[in-house]
Amino acid sequence: MKILSAEFVTSAASPKQFPADGKPQVAFAGRSNVGKSSLINALLNRSSLVKTSATPGKTQLINFFLINGDFYCVDLPGYGYAKAPKDVVDAWAPMIEAYLRDSPQIRTVVVLLDIRRGLDDRDRRLMKWLRHYGIASLIVLTKADKVKRGEMTKVRHLVAQQLGLAGPPLLASVKSRMGIGELRTEIARRLKAPADDPGPKNGS
Repeated sequence: MKILSAEFVTSAASPKQFPADGKPQVAFAGRSNVGKSSLINALLNRSSLVKTSATPGKTQLINFFLINGDFYCVDLPGYGYAKAPKDVVDAWAPMIEAYLRDSPQIRTVVVLLDIRRGLDDRDRRLMKWLRHYGIASLIVLTKADKVKRGEMTKVRHLVAQQLGLAGPPLLASVKSRMGIGELRTEIARRLKAPADDPGPKNGS
């Protein structure tokens, strides 16, 4: 997939603010500080299209970016930041579930997990929602350059087992560019697949 254009469209806090043009969507979700913004920028060959916040957990809007005029890249709010205000923490669940429930254009949700940390309750809750709403997921272990190769293999098998995946999670590192091309190719494949049969490689 060659990225010809990428532009910010809107920030939304409720379904009535979501784009209504029917274009397919690929969403990115993950715990705060998982490297989500940096990974999206790397995938889109942009240095700062998706802004990174100095305060993890601060951004609580769903951001839509139109790619090549064909599909949306959707940046979902990060979750799980312990120091976030209680009202911010409480707002995460209904906002994310509303997006998943009211966005039939979603082709897949790329779920990012820091390879150095295990799953937590919100990761599991997100996966439960995706399966409940029949949305394909693609699990990616970020910051893979931070661990040794043997640890990569161990964590991939563990996460696959814990989530009941059909295959091992992908690996990615913005710093070393590991897995960026593979992830871009997989996203392109899912966008081309029939909407009711995305053929997930490692998710639900």
